[in-house]
Amino acid sequence: MLDLISLGAEIADNRRKFKLSQTALARKAGLSRATLEALENGRARELGFSKVTRLLAALGLELKLQTAGSQRPTLEELMQEDRDDQSLDRRG
Repeated sequence: MLDLISLGAEIADNRRKFKLSQTALARKAGLSRATLEALENGRARELGFSKVTRLLAALGLELKLQTAGSQRPTLEELMQEDRDDQSLDRRG
């Protein structure tokens, strides 16, 4: 399940990809820059659904539901897999 901290990181990554400042994205989504900054830095405690959808829409993204068992691996899982692979490479 995606949490607010992960969502904020994804939004920050996409904002940078599109070369938008926090001020520009916040204005485009109808939010305050302080709200966006708190979200991107993991300090937002709650964020309403309409704010999330406006942010996503401003970045050309949308929310998509999927079955929980079909989720992609987390970054931590991928990093652990990479460490395991490197460990095996060193042995051989």
